[in-house]
Amino acid sequence: MKISTKGRYALRMLLDLAEHKQDGYIALKDIAKRQGVSKKYLEQIIPVLNRSDILNANRGYQGGYRLAKEPSQYTVGDILRLTEGSIAPVACLDHTPVGCERAAECVTLPLWKGLNKVINEYLDSVTLQDLLDNQQEFYANDYVI
Repeated sequence: MKISTKGRYALRMLLDLAEHKQDGYIALKDIAKRQGVSKKYLEQIIPVLNRSDILNANRGYQGGYRLAKEPSQYTVGDILRLTEGSIAPVACLDHTPVGCERAAECVTLPLWKGLNKVINEYLDSVTLQDLLDNQQEFYANDYVI
């Protein structure tokens, strides 16, 4: 499994919005600048996020985007499934029931199912707030005497 640029940038964008939530609506150009990401690329990600009620948008002067919910209510798993489509380690697990003609006799299927379970459980256990808390903890312990 490899997470695409789209998934990684969507996660970074949502983290940026979470980190600056006290600022209200955030312009896409500001997010792009802080994250070192093309504004045009973020504009391609926005429609995917807007369709899922993850963001609130405000047009015009003082317009921009903000999270629709608290950062603790967004899991990394939900964000990546939204942007990536599937985070399954093998294609046969993209459908339920398993859409492979060899599923009944596949010796490796339990391995892939186990890996898929671990991946999903882990990504669903981490929220945007967890990532922000980890970042603050990292910088809090980064001092020199």
